[in-house]
Parts: sequence; C-alpha cells; structure tokens
Amino acid sequence: MKKNDIVTLSVTGMSAEGNGVGRTENTVVFVPGAAVGDLLSVRIVKVLKNYCFGKIAEILTPSDSRQQPDCPVSSKCGGCAFCHLSYAAECAAKQQRVQDCIQRIAGLPVQVSPIIAATRIQQYRNKAQYPVGTDAQGRLIAGFYALHSHRIVQCPRCRLLPPEFDQIRDAVLAFAVEQGISAYDEAAQTGLLRHIYIRKGFVTGQIMVCLVINGTSLPGADRLAEYLLRVCGDIQTVVLNHNTADTNVILGDRYTVLYGDGVITDRLAGVDVRISPGSFYQVNRDMAERLYQIAAAFACPDGKTVLDLYCGAGTIGLSMAARAKRIIGVETVKSAVKDARANAIRNGIENADFYCDTALHAAQTLGIAPDVVLLDPPRKGAGEQLVSVIAGSFQPERVVYVSCDPATLARDLKLFCQQGYVVQAVQPVDLFPRTAHVETVVLLSRT
Repeated sequence: MKKNDIVTLSVTGMSAEGNGVGRTENTVVFVPGAAVGDLLSVRIVKVLKNYCFGKIAEILTPSDSRQQPDCPVSSKCGGCAFCHLSYAAECAAKQQRVQDCIQRIAGLPVQVSPIIAATRIQQYRNKAQYPVGTDAQGRLIAGFYALHSHRIVQCPRCRLLPPEFDQIRDAVLAFAVEQGISAYDEAAQTGLLRHIYIRKGFVTGQIMVCLVINGTSLPGADRLAEYLLRVCGDIQTVVLNHNTADTNVILGDRYTVLYGDGVITDRLAGVDVRISPGSFYQVNRDMAERLYQIAAAFACPDGKTVLDLYCGAGTIGLSMAARAKRIIGVETVKSAVKDARANAIRNGIENADFYCDTALHAAQTLGIAPDVVLLDPPRKGAGEQLVSVIAGSFQPERVVYVSCDPATLARDLKLFCQQGYVVQAVQPVDLFPRTAHVETVVLLSRT
C-alpha cells in the first residue's frame, strides 16, 4: 500500500484519539471522522511500517450512529473528535476504550461498569485557553490548535463553551488591535500576546480573564478591565500572566492582577472553592461533582486518614473532610496549594493539611500511615516508583485512582496488582463530551 491509494474500508473500531479503525490488505488504517459501521472509500495519506492514515474520499454506506456535525470547523479543530457521532455511540466508544485498556494493557479480567453519561454535551466547559496568532493577512486571530500542530483554527462559536467566552475573546482581540499589541510568534519568540485564558464558576457565575504575555507589561493595561466589563459584567478579575520562556507550557510563574483580587470562586461537592489561574479545577463542574461522589463512595473515608496526591485546589479531599479523620493533600503548584489552604479555611475545615511537593517525594518523606490514598495524576499517570511506595510502604486499605488516560491507568493498575492489590470497581465518567477524552475512577483494595 502506498500514499494516494484508494481503498474500501469497513470501520470496526475507534482509536484513542477518536479516529475510525479498519483493516485492508492486513494493514490497519486510521481514519478521522469515521464511525463504527461505516463503509468508506478512503484515500491513504500517510504510510508507516505497521499502519496507515487515511482520509474519507466517499461514504459508501453510512453508519447508523453517524450524524451531521453541529460545528463547521470540527474536522479542522483538534478539540471535538465525535461531533459526527450520536452521543450514545460516543459513550459506547469511550466505554470500549476503557475496557480494552484494562484487558489488553493491565491484563485484568475485570468488567468495566457502564459509563456515566454527561448531563449536557454543550456549554459545559468552565475554562478556555485561546492561542493568539495572525492570519495570512497579518490580522490578529485566536482559536484552537489543529490536531498535532500549533496551527490556529478560528472557531467563531465553540459549542462546548459558554457564549460569553467567545464575546470576551473577541473583545480582547479588538482591544489588542486598538492598542497595537502584537501576537506572539513561537518561531521567532517575538510579539506580546500569547494566550487568552478564561475561567468561570458555574455556580457563582464569576469569570476570570487572564492574558498570557511575552513581556513585563501590556499597553493600555489600566483600561483593559473597564473595556472588558462593557462586554461582560460577570468578570470578577483580570490578570496578566508573564511567560517569556521558549516553551509550550501556557502559563508562566508570575502574575500581575489588573482588576479584582486575582481569583474567582465556585461551589463543588458541597465545598466553596477558590480558583486562581494556576489551580487545577475540573473543566466540567457538574460531572466532576458526580465523579467526586463516586470517589467518596469508593474511599469510605469515615474515621480514616486520607492522603490526597495531586490534590490541585483540594476539592476532592475537602469534599470528604466531614467524614474523614484527617485529609492530607499534596500538590506541586504553589498557587493551587495556597488555594487549597484557603478553601479549607473558607469552609471551616480544620482536619485538612496541604503540602507543596511532588507526589513521589511527599510519599517518601511525609512519614504517615494513610488508610486511604487518593490518586488524581496528570495524563502520564502515577508511575512505577510512586505505585511502589504506596503499595509497599503505605499499604493502605484502599486506593482510589482517578484517571484521565485509560492507557496509563491500566499500566499503573497492573503494577498495583503485582504488589498485593485487587481491582474492585472501574467506573468511567464522561466529563468531556464530544472529545476523545474520558475520565475513570477505580477502586483498589489490599488483598
């Protein structure tokens, strides 16, 4: 098989990135925008050693789960992989992905519980990060990166976001044009405005606007808040983040507050939460609350000492504090730890302590004996060293693992099972409708 060949492909599965998967001439072909049950005419666009990538040339027989995408740029933007599927088919694909990882990577004969579907599939995200650039005519633009690239795709109305986010984004661009503010150029490392970063508390309605700049100051900064408040009166704070490093990391370490006190608040799982620009906070507030309820049911924290690793702003641990003997949270982001401590005080919680440290170093040095360990690591997972410390040194009764990546989750579950733990329950929760991502909560207990 070679590039530009046309093949007929029956789509039988979905990949981790939401591509359709089929096989022809004993070669696996990945096809964006495909659905299980499609019969397609596919043009091969990339040939690798063991698999190929293709592009739909013609839909010969459409799948019953196929629908017309509701976003005009869904095929270009790197965000939504499942706009062309019914929501039921999307949930089925995510359920199957978790099941496949548990069986194939972890090698565990565990039946995954039915996925908990989202209560809404539009306007659920409470955070947006718009990269800023220029178009072919040199005009300022902001949008989302195309998949596996830093090419900006403009999206006038993203259906996953509250409509006021798009209005604020457009207002920032208009302000930048008025003030002669340039867009950051990654290649040349020149220009000023890198990202427009917006967060919202869905219960409180409070909005934060954070502009990430490649510099120390922003022209017209003293007028920015007033300008934006004309567009959206719910803006609670406006912040500058200074990131002058040559990096793909969005936020730098230094902030300048232009309006308000630099934070917003929300309420999640019975806890009043303070959120700063650097704090981790689940992007789907309603489904995060459901996820935390499951985590609490798995943890059974009554009268127990709970170690919450990768605790972010402390929300998941604080939601269990009324039942637990003690909550100990660990997080590497200083501002998030500050928020977690403030959240404990705000809610009158006295049995929670928070430390700024890596999960591994804290586990090695804290000198505690937790009854329950909560894990909510980034996409790379917990890893062999941390699993060994938890399973070998702590030996807690229960481990509750919250994961955003089924593959690294399965890898870590295999490690836990090799060190005396058994998987009791695996519960997928759809926090990210229309995207290829899925959250999973797992209960492990010591045998």
